[in-house]
Amino acid sequence: MHIGKAIRLERIFNRNTGRTIVVPMDHGVTVGPIDGLVDMREAVGKVVDGGANAVIEHKGLVRCGHRAQGKDIGLIVHLSASTSLSPFPNAKTLVASVEDAVRLGADAVSIHCNLGDETEAAMLNDFGKISSDAARWGIPLLAMVYARGSKISDEYDAKVVAHCARVGTELGADVVKVPYTGNIDTFAHVCDSCCIPVVIAGGPKLDSTEAFLQMVHDSLEAGGAGLSVGRNVFQHENPTRLVEALNMVVHADESVETALNHLNG
Repeated sequence: MHIGKAIRLERIFNRNTGRTIVVPMDHGVTVGPIDGLVDMREAVGKVVDGGANAVIEHKGLVRCGHRAQGKDIGLIVHLSASTSLSPFPNAKTLVASVEDAVRLGADAVSIHCNLGDETEAAMLNDFGKISSDAARWGIPLLAMVYARGSKISDEYDAKVVAHCARVGTELGADVVKVPYTGNIDTFAHVCDSCCIPVVIAGGPKLDSTEAFLQMVHDSLEAGGAGLSVGRNVFQHENPTRLVEALNMVVHADESVETALNHLNG
């Protein structure tokens, strides 16, 4: 592996556990300044204090609060976007380059690709280009790969998720982010089908924190490498405490019960 890439991966993964807690904060382009992401300096500060490994931001937000206080945190710059106002919200387009991210001091970059969308070909083309650029610069690439389109009846289907993860692996990502399939056995197949770390997405905001922590725990049991979850973290009533609880599950191999006791204690 490129030495620069290896060094940067250690800034977004815990070098002792090989796992990561990533908190995406790129939602503003898609849906606007939602609860939890109005004051970015405050939002980043809360997950920094909890001990998250990295955040994901669009290039213009880095100046608004990254590494603003306290402990350091890894920076992943997101390179693709679409808005909920578009008639084609699943069609992601590039809005930044790997070189932009390098200039901002990013530790990694991320892209979003929706398989099954009518514009899949363009997104795969962008994926390939960014993968090549990231390799040349020695910048880790996190690929968010989902199945969303008219042919997709269930984006959480194990075979569909495994296909998404494999696309991310084969096109050169260093980390792939996919939905959790719902149980340990099927997600183990997803992880076994990749030779790179697999992290889970959060999906819609969950009503139960216990269910969220259990999902994270089970994904790790299946061989997952952690999580890249936004709303279920930054919209929690106490994001700092929740990230501390996630650290207990992800990096300390504590039980969900122990993490919940800490969260509620």
